[in-house]
Amino acid sequence: MSSGDILYNKVYGCLIGGLIGDAMGVPVEGWHYKNIIEKHGEISDFDGDGTDDSAIKMILCDAIINNGGYITADEFAESFLTEKNRKFYNLFYTPVRNMFHKIEDKLELPVYAGMGNQQSSSSAMAISPMGIINAGNPRQAALETYDVAGLIHAGSSTFCRDAACVIAAAVAEAMNPDSTVDSVLGASVSYLHKISSREIIGYINTVMDLAKSLNNYEKFREKFYENHLQSLICDSRETVPCVLALFWLSDGNPEKAIIYGANFGRDSDTVATMTGALAGAFKGVDGLRSEWVEKIKKNNPSQEDLTYKLIDIIKKRNENIKNIINKFDKFTR
Repeated sequence: MSSGDILYNKVYGCLIGGLIGDAMGVPVEGWHYKNIIEKHGEISDFDGDGTDDSAIKMILCDAIINNGGYITADEFAESFLTEKNRKFYNLFYTPVRNMFHKIEDKLELPVYAGMGNQQSSSSAMAISPMGIINAGNPRQAALETYDVAGLIHAGSSTFCRDAACVIAAAVAEAMNPDSTVDSVLGASVSYLHKISSREIIGYINTVMDLAKSLNNYEKFREKFYENHLQSLICDSRETVPCVLALFWLSDGNPEKAIIYGANFGRDSDTVATMTGALAGAFKGVDGLRSEWVEKIKKNNPSQEDLTYKLIDIIKKRNENIKNIINKFDKFTR
């Protein structure tokens, strides 16, 4: 398999894995895991498409593609306001609607629009494209994401912004052909602010310690419910540490990671879309169940075209870096 094939496999796997997780988790969003077991036993299939998780991801992809692969909060804001993307408004959760009206009515600049917004996973759940375009460079993924994710969360809810950086950095490392489960988890927190991000780092460390001490999905889920739930099911202090733990418990296996996420309950679509995107980037689309992939292809045929567009952006960004290095080499000789 050529390097181009590996890149395609990972980009497509990240996109498709996220969509599958979103679609599989949404029917039981808000449920307790015991109710899922009682009603379904185990969820391992899906119908339909995703939710706001996938809609915001597409808004982000539009911003990336329309701006040559380099975006800030400003370009992300502009993408929300396009006629094409305004149609998703009814899907948006409270903090996204707050941000939308602030920028639409010019009450705030995009860099300040996230100030004071309610905590949620609205940034983290959709941020995987920032990891994709920074394939193999988790430090840069975290750095760029901090600006972009500030559109929705900043100030008192900046731990949600940090959580988006965690997922973007993890995806960027997962895109590396030499990555391991441990290197992905290490990269997820290595490039955060050591002091300012300590809240989300603390939650992640605590939950990862729990997962590793139990080394069992069912036992972890039970203990997580007992000690680690937040008042809002969508709080990224709950969802993002859970995602990383499920990634570890599944050993990065996309099928297992998605099923774990969908059957976790609580904000199950968001947890499953993040685990699906992360594990999909790690193992590639070949690691996903073929019938799941075919179902997404039928419902969402644009994902393959989007894959090629994101690959072009990765290559152009890398070419820009090479050109800069070559200039220094030229004047050093």
